[in-house]
Amino acid sequence: MKELKNIKYWLFDLDNTLYSGATKVFEQVDKKMTHYISSKLNISKEEARKIQKNYFMEYNTTLNGMIKNHKIDANEFLEFVHDIDLSFLKEDNQLDEQIEKIKGRKIIFTNGSLAHAKNVTKRLGIERHFDDIFDIVSADFIPKPSIETYKKIIEKYKIEPQYSIFIEDIARNLKPAHELGMKTVWIINDEPWAAEFSNSSFINYKTDKLSNFLKEINESR
Repeated sequence: MKELKNIKYWLFDLDNTLYSGATKVFEQVDKKMTHYISSKLNISKEEARKIQKNYFMEYNTTLNGMIKNHKIDANEFLEFVHDIDLSFLKEDNQLDEQIEKIKGRKIIFTNGSLAHAKNVTKRLGIERHFDDIFDIVSADFIPKPSIETYKKIIEKYKIEPQYSIFIEDIARNLKPAHELGMKTVWIINDEPWAAEFSNSSFINYKTDKLSNFLKEINESR
């Protein structure tokens, strides 16, 4: 961990990264996407589900596929799918303590919405630690892992990639960050679409709990 002592820029994915995927927060978003597609395209939930997953794999987000193929209102989509119950999401005191200790700029880098990121970090009790949130609107609706979006976040915050680290649960989203010179951390999980490429050389570190990983870094600095 000593090789990370010079990190100045901390990029964090949001969903299933800042909180455990076991909480099933994103499962609610997932179901609302199915409902939205079914309603918007006037098709069955089963057909909507197939479209949803096909678009996710082909376009990196379901939203991107819906924009390209059905000219939907992206903001309407984001507002609908992120209107979920977060009352069960508890404050994470360990994560709060460790994020507070790390030095440098801390930015959330998500394919989700700004409102969703604010709601989640507020529930976790960690919202005050982040300098900014770079959401899908900031990315002009071009999702990770498009390298164009990584270049955009670097330019916006004047990030020096060689002094940066990106933490994310979807392994393929780490590839562009590594190619641009960042250190990468994969949040270990067993979702097939997230774990694909998890043994690739573009992943520098792996952890099953973010607060433990940050604690190791803080103790080594």
